[in-house]
Amino acid sequence: MLYSKIEGEGKPLIILHGFLGMSDNWKTLGTQFAEQGFQVHMLDLRNHGRSFHSDEFNYTVMSEDILEYCNFHQLEKIDIIGHSMGGKVAMFLAVNYPELIDNLIVADIGPKYYRPHHQDILEGLNAVDFSLKPERNEVEETLKNYIPDFGTRQFLMKSLYWKEPGQLAFRFNLQVFNKEIEQIGIALSKEAHLDKPTLFVRGGNSRYILDEDFDAIKNQFSKAEFETIPNTGHWLHAENPKLFFEMVLNFLNK
Repeated sequence: MLYSKIEGEGKPLIILHGFLGMSDNWKTLGTQFAEQGFQVHMLDLRNHGRSFHSDEFNYTVMSEDILEYCNFHQLEKIDIIGHSMGGKVAMFLAVNYPELIDNLIVADIGPKYYRPHHQDILEGLNAVDFSLKPERNEVEETLKNYIPDFGTRQFLMKSLYWKEPGQLAFRFNLQVFNKEIEQIGIALSKEAHLDKPTLFVRGGNSRYILDEDFDAIKNQFSKAEFETIPNTGHWLHAENPKLFFEMVLNFLNK
């Protein structure tokens, strides 16, 4: 069963993080949604955070993990938010199990295919030699050689933990990511359709959802709406959480 943090009472709202993320990334926003009358479930996807590790890693099994989680917790008619890879998981879940979904919110990812583009990040993560028992600052120094962006490094460092006294490790399953990185960019089947309210929120400076993608998205998600958060990149919910929260809440309260 997937690890989760549950806050609040009311209609179930599931939140899915992106690649290399974890439920903690959504703690502040999750609490805000809980205060608005939702029972918020912030999940760690398989091979991430405190959830189980598995050699199987693709959108089919990840979406089935969510279905199993919902069945276990007896959740019906859920709203679901997914960022990046988590957005793809949410799309796969929604088109395969539409009866489970009330509203779908996808943050800065489309159903199309994306070429692998995490090579520098994976190179940096693989360069960390935990057998040398590095301290946290030494891990960051290694990452800095491959990942110049401070925000990205801080995001990755959130998954660093003390496996045992004196021994750090990453919570995510780097070994499987190295083998299955192609899976992250896989497209939703062109035959897949959803006739449920769907909101695609993109960052104004991001290139993940382009204006020319709108028609193709509408062909698959017939009730799709689009919002853009100006002056934000791919991490739109972290860069402007206030506007992200307002846009999503307005959509859910329609």
